[in-house]
Amino acid sequence: MKRSTLIVSLFTLLLAGFVVPVNASVSVEGSINDNFYVVYNLESLNSTIYDGVKTNQQFNISTIPTIIVKNLENQGYKQVKWGFGPQTDIFNDTARAIHVSFYLGGLDLISFIINRTTMRRTYQVKTDWRKFQLNLTSSFSIDFAKYFAAPVAEWQKTDYTDNRGNKHPAYYYKANETSFLDAMSFYFILPATATNTQAEADTITFEVPPYFEDVFLNSPFLILAVLIVVIIIVLIYRRVR
Repeated sequence: MKRSTLIVSLFTLLLAGFVVPVNASVSVEGSINDNFYVVYNLESLNSTIYDGVKTNQQFNISTIPTIIVKNLENQGYKQVKWGFGPQTDIFNDTARAIHVSFYLGGLDLISFIINRTTMRRTYQVKTDWRKFQLNLTSSFSIDFAKYFAAPVAEWQKTDYTDNRGNKHPAYYYKANETSFLDAMSFYFILPATATNTQAEADTITFEVPPYFEDVFLNSPFLILAVLIVVIIIVLIYRRVR
């Protein structure tokens, strides 16, 4: 064996000795209504990575949404906001898992128009906020921009069943090349009542039935009610005088 070949082989073996497989599965769900309810699940992390994330105290419930909002602001999206989800305890030591949930919204991400004839809402939802890099430790990061680079229009259109048994139209993607991760998947989950769903590039559009407030505000009874209130106020004012 040539000396150069031997050196390359030894160097390769040396690198392999320092590689620590993560053997983790990462799943993301973005449930869409008037905002996103986003859930990141990082499960079955090896002890080295999990302990590193927990002990460096740099990762918390606000880490992911803060990165997302900052990335969007750098791209010129100013009408974006986020809020805390219902679960604040993000670490599960027994399962070596991390669970982060939060709300994400704003007119730069989700907007709608109302058809004044049918009163149905047509939503336009932008999904490219999913593309960012998450640095969990100094030696381990997850590049969501790489794994979920495919436009949502190319994702699988499917059904998603929630914990109440309700079926929702959804867009699903599973990343195949995930380095040392066992699995990477992402769901965008639409309302159960959504119809005429379609995706173009990274924008999803769909329709939903009229909201009560939309029907009420467009109803002639509202005008009648306002007139009645005005008349009552006038009568009371005259009596007081």
